[in-house]
Amino acid sequence: MSEDRLAQARAWMRQDPDHETRDELASLITRSAAGDEHAAAELDDRFGSRLAFGTAGLRGELGAGSNRMNRVLVAQAAAGFASYLREKSSGGRPAVVIGYDGRRNSRVFATDSAEVFAGAGLRAILLPRLLPTPVLAFAVRHLGADAGVMVTASHNPPNDNGYKVYLGGADEGSQIVSPADAEIAAHIQRIADAGDVSALPRSSDYETVGEDVVEAYITATAAVAPAPGAASGLRWVYTAMHGVGWETLSRILRSAGYPQPSVVDEQLRPDATFRTVAFPNPEEPGAMDLAFARARRAKADFILANDPDADRLAVAIPDGTADGGWRRLTGNEVGLLLGARAARAAEGTPGASLACSLVSSPGLAAVAAHHGLDFHETLTGFKWISRAPGIVFGFEEALGYLVNPGTIRDKDGISAAVAVLGLAADARERGLTLADLLAELGDTYGHFASGQVSVRVEDLSVIANVMLSLRSLPPTQFGGHAIAATEDLLAAAAGQPSGDVLRYRLTDGSRVIVRPSGTEPKLKVYLDAKGESAESAKSLIAELEAGVRALLEERS
Repeated sequence: MSEDRLAQARAWMRQDPDHETRDELASLITRSAAGDEHAAAELDDRFGSRLAFGTAGLRGELGAGSNRMNRVLVAQAAAGFASYLREKSSGGRPAVVIGYDGRRNSRVFATDSAEVFAGAGLRAILLPRLLPTPVLAFAVRHLGADAGVMVTASHNPPNDNGYKVYLGGADEGSQIVSPADAEIAAHIQRIADAGDVSALPRSSDYETVGEDVVEAYITATAAVAPAPGAASGLRWVYTAMHGVGWETLSRILRSAGYPQPSVVDEQLRPDATFRTVAFPNPEEPGAMDLAFARARRAKADFILANDPDADRLAVAIPDGTADGGWRRLTGNEVGLLLGARAARAAEGTPGASLACSLVSSPGLAAVAAHHGLDFHETLTGFKWISRAPGIVFGFEEALGYLVNPGTIRDKDGISAAVAVLGLAADARERGLTLADLLAELGDTYGHFASGQVSVRVEDLSVIANVMLSLRSLPPTQFGGHAIAATEDLLAAAAGQPSGDVLRYRLTDGSRVIVRPSGTEPKLKVYLDAKGESAESAKSLIAELEAGVRALLEERS
């Protein structure tokens, strides 16, 4: 272990206000200085780089060091963001709203941020308690703030946390995009280079906003789909996935007139250990098993599940088998249901548009065309989707939906839940189910199917090597289906979405897209097909998935 690395670690430890991470770092320093190679490697990992501030803000594992989420890094981020906001301010006192969820250290990081913002001369406004991310995104616009910060790692593993940043004003409460991300990162780096964060001015002169902001969110969200008469007969199950969604959603249900669901008690309240799931993400295998079991006991019609910060929504329905099985709808299926709902309401509105990320179902374009609406395809992430001109609805296949852009410019799993309840109640009035609504989609707009291959890695270089291999030795087919055209979005034309994405268009009209995940150590492959029937489209997806898995095994 070099003396420079040890000196770097000691300097970090001296400025760290958290006794847990100080003790953790002291142990690593002592063991490393004594020749412990494992401790030395750990220090190199923690200080060899810095947790990057990008368009998703900060997100990473909790722990001491510049490459971890901790109180030192958060103080640097808050001070840097404050500097950026003062630089961009046209006068006056910039206002920042801060929210936090139920993860480890979320409240501590939020309070640290409020104190640093107030110490820097900003108007710092802390939400009253742990709340869903959509409430923070709503509050930025509702309070007319210049910016917002949400302390959350969404559906990441239990030992992660994050720092999501929003901008008000002309950005209308959307997440940051380039070049703001790089400009904020530069301000943060200057704070880090200046040295000890304990020298940063802090103040307890920050505001804690009242419940009126939460009440305003509840009122606005209940208005997304007030319950029709048939809603009283709905039988459904809800899980909060150990997160913060239930308290807010239950109040909205009462306001909108929907019946309370049967709940998964084990997952209903915030639990930073996420003790019943391997990953607190409804997309992960096994995460919804308790909800499936509860639904079988309750003889429910459907299941709604939020992720831990409630900005995503999963929907599950009976699979129609004799053993009473359940299946989670894909994000694309839910997105098309909600997209068709929005398109019917917006038909005839000049300039109204639907939007989705480039890896989401092309079926949304068919929905928009059928109803005479504009359509926009964006890069992945609601920071882009929310900025689509004239947007009345937007979604991405990773269970994210924007159903009320007039009040919130981010994905919102709670307002999406209310919209799905509205669809289910309307269907019930016609003697139909959510499964019947999916069949109607195919009959009206065409039979689209989608799939995904997701490869989690320990070493991020594996992903980079696979992407390099695909560019150096381009494939000619997937599962026997020939490739007609390949698009490398690293070299996209001006005005088109650009990024580390490879898009393959097949001769049969199918589509395969490959990209690294922006928030997790995963390589993701997205499959889309259209068939003469739902069965033929699904069969084509199965063939493509087998071909993709074989190719990735060969290239990894």
